[in-house]
Amino acid sequence: MQQHRTQQGFRVRRPRTHATLREAWTVWLASAKAGTIRTRSGDCYKASALRSYEAGMEARVLPVFEREELSVLELRDFQDLADQLLADGHDPSTIRNTFMGLRALYRRAVIRGDVALNPTAGLQLPAVRGRRDRIASVSEADKLLAALPDGDRAVWSTAFFAGLRRGELMALDVMHVFDDNEVASLIAVERSYDPVAGEFITPKSHAGTRRVPVTRELRGHLMAHQLRLGGTTGLLFGRTPTRPFDDRALKLRAEKAWHAAGLTPITLHEARHTYASLLIAAGVNSKAVSTYMGHASITITLDRYGHLMPGNEAEAANLLDAYLARERDASGASVAARMPHSRNGVRLRKRPAYPPPDTEGPGVGPVR
Repeated sequence: MQQHRTQQGFRVRRPRTHATLREAWTVWLASAKAGTIRTRSGDCYKASALRSYEAGMEARVLPVFEREELSVLELRDFQDLADQLLADGHDPSTIRNTFMGLRALYRRAVIRGDVALNPTAGLQLPAVRGRRDRIASVSEADKLLAALPDGDRAVWSTAFFAGLRRGELMALDVMHVFDDNEVASLIAVERSYDPVAGEFITPKSHAGTRRVPVTRELRGHLMAHQLRLGGTTGLLFGRTPTRPFDDRALKLRAEKAWHAAGLTPITLHEARHTYASLLIAAGVNSKAVSTYMGHASITITLDRYGHLMPGNEAEAANLLDAYLARERDASGASVAARMPHSRNGVRLRKRPAYPPPDTEGPGVGPVR
């Protein structure tokens, strides 16, 4: 081992690892699943995130580099792979997801001193231009809900009017919604469900644990569902008190009903986006929207929903005009009254005040 002088004396520098990419990835993945390796925020990796990482590594990274040493691979190696994936017609989001696990692996390797530099830093990937998710209008949402089977209407209503994610709907318990057999004023979102792993998990982020207000619209759907259900404990929308609903079966039943009614189907995820758009259209502030949606930061909310509700520019102008009018009425003065008169949009200058005839003003001779 090499020694290097420091102010405190000598320290021993570890040699670079000779582990192959496959070997290093296997160790990293096992440690991440065990909770030993965590995210940059200090949380355990979600099972769904690790599945996505593993899929990208196994499908597109390891087949090319699995026998190469972790410490030998360079930025240009991975840049060549990214460029080739794009040339092969892969979607930009697929390419970006391909390198998520690899980036996490090298971040850990740098911390441990297994590699001197992170070769994924500076990797240039194609931009992901997210498509705008479909948003239902109020009247369309009403028609979609009315066409559903009675037993499915409440779960879709909770997506439309409370914005819960699919896993959160699957994990929602009666006690999270009802208080003494009455619908509470808030829905307590405290957990989610991973249908692949078949287990209840914590929400997507710390912000995912939240309280969502119940509207009168949603309250009616929830009460009707509870009366039909009859139970007071267990999963609110489950097949049984302990078994979550089958999201694929729910989707198929809804699509069948909507096609029969001549309506365009919508997904639970798009219903959640509709909820956000309704909050914004109703004038709810961005911070509250972010909280109710369970976003980790308000930046996510602004980036995702800033473009929503066509015509919001005109609405913003109207709101500002209305505010200015109220303030001026309250002060008893108008800006227009304080400004010089104009003709055809051209501001007119006040005429100078000349001395009256037969008088002399300062520096002015007699007026004849």
